[in-house]
Amino acid sequence: MLLNFDFSLARKYHSAAQQIRVMSENWVLQNIYCVKCGYRQLAPFANNTPVGDFYCPSCKKNFELKTHKTDIKSKITDGAFSSMIDKIEKHTVPNFFYLHYAPADYRVQNFIVIPGYYFTRRIIEKRQPLAPTARRAGWVGCNINLRAIPESGKLYLIRKQQIADKSQILSSFNQMFFLHRHKEENKGWLLDIMKCIEKLNKRIFSLQDLYRFEPVLQEKHPCNRNIRPKIRQQLQILRDANYLAFIEKGLYQIL
Repeated sequence: MLLNFDFSLARKYHSAAQQIRVMSENWVLQNIYCVKCGYRQLAPFANNTPVGDFYCPSCKKNFELKTHKTDIKSKITDGAFSSMIDKIEKHTVPNFFYLHYAPADYRVQNFIVIPGYYFTRRIIEKRQPLAPTARRAGWVGCNINLRAIPESGKLYLIRKQQIADKSQILSSFNQMFFLHRHKEENKGWLLDIMKCIEKLNKRIFSLQDLYRFEPVLQEKHPCNRNIRPKIRQQLQILRDANYLAFIEKGLYQIL
């Protein structure tokens, strides 16, 4: 895998944004495989295709690319709010690529995959409509709140220029693919519990450890008056999905 953009592709473009788009898209096509099935090369959609920028010719998964000269932040600016919500409701959210490059030498620093099955309405923030004087007056965009996504939902193919093992990426992507089967409300609960588990910073934890987050979970789910039974239910789902292992009564291990 090469980490440098091919700058020769940018010479015929005057806009810096167009140059980066062309170089980064070409880099993905030359270097990135499908994180679902492992197929060696992705294919491009036509420009402005609403379903994404790339797709896998083998398993047909879609991917959307975000390229920035800064490392990944707590939020990613995305397109139309209504379009994103519609994709979430229809389970058609593409998998997101986040490419961080160094502007000094156009070298890839980090490349992250955020699987589409981690997306819920709660992680999408509605932005203010564009001003009446704007070319697209009234248009409403959105942000993706990355703080609401567990760390397991941020797969680093490249971290600080170090390339991850392909088999590990495929295993991580497919291990959590069970989230795709869950509806919005229950997926939100699963993601909340996973975030709580991560905050414990323990490989082995107890049920009592998680009960400490009861006030936080109650605030997020005000209509639920049975938080502790709900925590136990989500742990059961995560255990059945091989995200956790049950050691003994009230004790769990992250796999």
